[in-house]
Amino acid sequence: MPMKLKPLSEQVIVVTGATSGNGLAIAEQAAKAGAAVVAVARNAEALDALQARLSADGSRVATCVADVSDMVAVERIAAVAIKAFGGFDSWVNNAGTGTYGTLEQVRLEDHRRVFNVNYFGTLHGSLVAARHLRGRGGAIINVGSILGDRAIVQQGPYCATKHAVQALTDTLRMELERERAGISVTLVKPGAIDTPFPEHARNFMDTPPRLPPPLYVPEVVADAVLFACMHPKRTLYAGGGGLLSSAFSQAAPRLADLAMEMVGKTVQQKPGDAGDPTRRDNLYEPRTDAMRGSQHVRARRSSMALQLQKLPTSVVTLGAIGISALALVARATAQRR
Repeated sequence: MPMKLKPLSEQVIVVTGATSGNGLAIAEQAAKAGAAVVAVARNAEALDALQARLSADGSRVATCVADVSDMVAVERIAAVAIKAFGGFDSWVNNAGTGTYGTLEQVRLEDHRRVFNVNYFGTLHGSLVAARHLRGRGGAIINVGSILGDRAIVQQGPYCATKHAVQALTDTLRMELERERAGISVTLVKPGAIDTPFPEHARNFMDTPPRLPPPLYVPEVVADAVLFACMHPKRTLYAGGGGLLSSAFSQAAPRLADLAMEMVGKTVQQKPGDAGDPTRRDNLYEPRTDAMRGSQHVRARRSSMALQLQKLPTSVVTLGAIGISALALVARATAQRR
């Protein structure tokens, strides 16, 4: 069937990991745009607060307490969406968790837990969403990371899961395209975003963790995700800093390795600023949730790189041709002089 995505105001959007960081920004921005939202998280108290706040503004919100590592729980999300709104149009696999420490420091059960949430949680959501959307059309958006392109020291398990999520997303896209299911599949790759992730992650370092700058606000990721709910896109990078890092690593992988070995640990540590202790370590149990991190950082409020990616491909191509032509004219003029 042909791929046709609805305007946000006509959509029902499922968002996992909806009570914290990027997920909270996605849920709030979706509701603000007029979409009905099915908010999913482990934190029942935070879900209740989110529903009360958004409903007070007239938004349509349903909630589901679920751990996405459990397939039965993920199937329950779809049941909640069907009961509350008759189904859904977009499914956002955003829930994630992580650790800080070397591969040897992180316990094997913690490696598995990160994979169970980040990879299998995305797989579970993708399978349930595809089953529901097949023949109806819609969008599946998986929130990956630039660390799916470029591994970083101290976050090995997380990086490995984001590599796996990228392969999963590509495979899902090909399978659904082959059967003409009418489902758009997008991978959103955030750079460093000012969320509670460093506080929520289980930390094996002897110093509080942080995300390396430049950081962006979670609304940048929400912008990318909600754009993908309406427009079929293969990949969207949320944040120019992450896009440049990815490009540099692919162009000069060995040089990137050396740089990472020299400063990779240092730029991920924030001595004396551990943030809110009530948020610490949510690997197995929910902790205090919020949209932004509580550490003292600066975060950019917009991403020009993302806005350029949202332009039609033809416009980007013409722009690149135009810039190249101007460069050639300038060079020829300089040579004549």
